[in-house]
Amino acid sequence: ASRVIVRIAQFKATSFKDLQLTAANIAWAQVIQPGQPVALRVTCKKSKLIHSGAVAQRVGDAITKVTGSAIVRATGVEDADDGDDDAAAPAAPPQLIVVRFDRDICTISADSSGELLHRRGYRQQLAKAPIRETLAAGLLLSAGYTGAEPLIDPMCGSGTIAIEAALIARNIAPGLQRKFMCTTWSNVGATADAAERQRARGMVRAAAAPIIGTDRDAGAITASRANAERAGVATDITFAVRALSALEAPPTQTGASTADSTGESADAGTSITAGLLATNPPYGARVGATRDLRDLYARLGDVARTLLPGWRVALVSADRQLEHATALAFDEKARTSNGGIPVRFIVAPVPTAG
Repeated sequence: ASRVIVRIAQFKATSFKDLQLTAANIAWAQVIQPGQPVALRVTCKKSKLIHSGAVAQRVGDAITKVTGSAIVRATGVEDADDGDDDAAAPAAPPQLIVVRFDRDICTISADSSGELLHRRGYRQQLAKAPIRETLAAGLLLSAGYTGAEPLIDPMCGSGTIAIEAALIARNIAPGLQRKFMCTTWSNVGATADAAERQRARGMVRAAAAPIIGTDRDAGAITASRANAERAGVATDITFAVRALSALEAPPTQTGASTADSTGESADAGTSITAGLLATNPPYGARVGATRDLRDLYARLGDVARTLLPGWRVALVSADRQLEHATALAFDEKARTSNGGIPVRFIVAPVPTAG
């Protein structure tokens, strides 16, 4: 998810008069502060009111009359990404209002998120071809990762997958370090936000298993460490400059003792003999020609079979030929896009000897 929108009104309107009368009676003040700038996003499908600009004008007039807000952006195009227009935004962040007409039914929603949800607040240094934080978390969760097993990302780049793994392992709410637009709403407010953040902090626990990020690029590892520090998980991750062919399996943990959120000792239990290798490897559409990457994927499969029997391998994949080069039996868990490129989350078991 890139944002969470909250429905504030839904009604039928077959004329601009209907729209004006109903929009004037919506409780705009609950989600818009007096004078706060507003961005409108309008789409119209299979409705008598098909001119998105005219719809935006009527809704914008109603908002301005109630709150005194200026409409800083109105568009008839549903912008799915919305990530590159922040530079044009005013100093005070605008409240996004989404207006959808579908078969004469008008649905009006307010964006509760503000900045897109993948912006956790920790990633300021990037390596080549970064993966969004939400996609990294999605890859881990689709592979069944809970933090109870070791995790390795052998091509960690700016460390996003390893950092998201640490947040999952420690049960740290991913939005704990960022702000949300809904905290400015009169029916939510700072008090409720502070209470939820305090409750989330009380649920944080200690990491139970190793998390390792490696990359052959020393600059990427420097960025990874800085990002992990900002995320508050630097001590939970081991980063190292290392080529894929020099990957090392983490030591087996037997009866390891960890501390829970109360500080009390807890026995981690039996030996950890398996884990998860999760990575966002380069694929031809992003970094290099596909034929030049087949050896890399083949090496990844060989390393997994040699060092990590019984583990699982989870990849972000944009090329079936490259994933086949690993000689691992992948199952597709989800489809999405990364930087506009269609990708699949795939997971495969690593065969054990014999």
